[in-house]
Amino acid sequence: MSRTVYEFTVQSPPGDLITYDIERLADAMRIDDISRLSVESRGSQAIVTVYPGDPLADVHLPDPDLLAMDDRGRVWAGLYHNGRRVWVRLYDPVSGSAQRLLLFGTTGAGKSTAGQILLAAMKRSGIAVWYADLKGGQSAPEARGNVDWPVFTQEGAIAQLRTYWGVMKDREERYARLGRSKFLKDRPDPLMYEVVDEANRLLEKGAPYRDEATYYIKDIGRTGRSLGMGIALFAQAGHLEELGGSDTLRSMLKEGEVLLLRWTSNLMRQLVADGLLPPGQKLAPIPKYAGATRLISQFEAEEDENRPGTQGSGYLLSGPYPGARMRFFRVGSALPTEGLDPEMLALYGDGPHAALEKSAWPVAGDAYTLRLDGDAAYTAAFARNVTVGPGTSQTPPPAAPGTSQGADRLTIADRVQAALENNGGGDMDAHALLTAVNADGGRTVTLGSIRNALSRLRT
Repeated sequence: MSRTVYEFTVQSPPGDLITYDIERLADAMRIDDISRLSVESRGSQAIVTVYPGDPLADVHLPDPDLLAMDDRGRVWAGLYHNGRRVWVRLYDPVSGSAQRLLLFGTTGAGKSTAGQILLAAMKRSGIAVWYADLKGGQSAPEARGNVDWPVFTQEGAIAQLRTYWGVMKDREERYARLGRSKFLKDRPDPLMYEVVDEANRLLEKGAPYRDEATYYIKDIGRTGRSLGMGIALFAQAGHLEELGGSDTLRSMLKEGEVLLLRWTSNLMRQLVADGLLPPGQKLAPIPKYAGATRLISQFEAEEDENRPGTQGSGYLLSGPYPGARMRFFRVGSALPTEGLDPEMLALYGDGPHAALEKSAWPVAGDAYTLRLDGDAAYTAAFARNVTVGPGTSQTPPPAAPGTSQGADRLTIADRVQAALENNGGGDMDAHALLTAVNADGGRTVTLGSIRNALSRLRT
């Protein structure tokens, strides 16, 4: 089989934008495997490349140490079809700002593995990460112990967002007093990221904390950059309305780092409508499996189909080559492992992770110091004001008007207090309170959470 790569430059008259249908083009060129064909167009010019096989079939990370951020604030996450490096920016040293990052992908597109690469790169780059895995901790189980604050529920995510927002407000005031309009990495505070994995579960219509989470994400995305506090959303999305509403994320999409794995047609239509792709640019669809397919007559013997998957393949829409297919590094063990994947753990490395600056611990309060106890952190984040600067206090905004303020919105301490009042002020032990609280229609809590709430009510 020939190993020759063919590259064609196409030029139309100036002002005549090149448009194309890559599937029709592949058929006209008698190419039965669309992964062998790449088309990149800009205005009246295009480059068409034909490969002898899928150029992204094997994209392996040479050395995990290479994930560390370079002096331009970028991490190397994979390769383009033509061998160029895929750089994802986490920090801009020129503007002195953290970034907004969005990673989209349908089920089975490789989003979890891509997310692990980014999380490992953040750890190796000295970034303090607060990570909410709303798949119950299953998206990136190896992240536990490798990020500063992991949570696995929507309540935990809200606790993080409230606390992160409070730290942001504290930095805003401190930096204003210092006359700092830009963030200088690690001078003295660490670069930080709030990462929400399976963000669609938090932000979709009907989610219990949608309005509140949307408020924080929007405000952090707008204000946090110059304070060294970035935000990243990993999501399965068919439409931007599933992520808190299109207006919330439009500016993040246009100004942040946007990575698109296999998508739905609804999402693609909106991304195109929002002008994220150059005029005339089309993205080649990413099939679930690579390789050629052919029609098989009923009279032919059935073929044993064993085509490789395309997990991790996608497009960096915010990069210099938005129409160039790329692929994240293939990392982790080739087959599922019993328990944590040792190769994925090696991706993070053995060193300690970065943490919130100690000067901000009083601001973060018990929500942070109790961060390894999800229920206690949730209670703390909802039960106290966030101190902003010496002698002042500012409470994070409650849920947006028009949203439910029922048991799902109350802190555990509030629910315990209500149960005591409903009992006429009589004595109730922790077990009786547990039964009463779990009967009020709110989320189920544990006995340990009841005892934590009682201890706080006594202080």
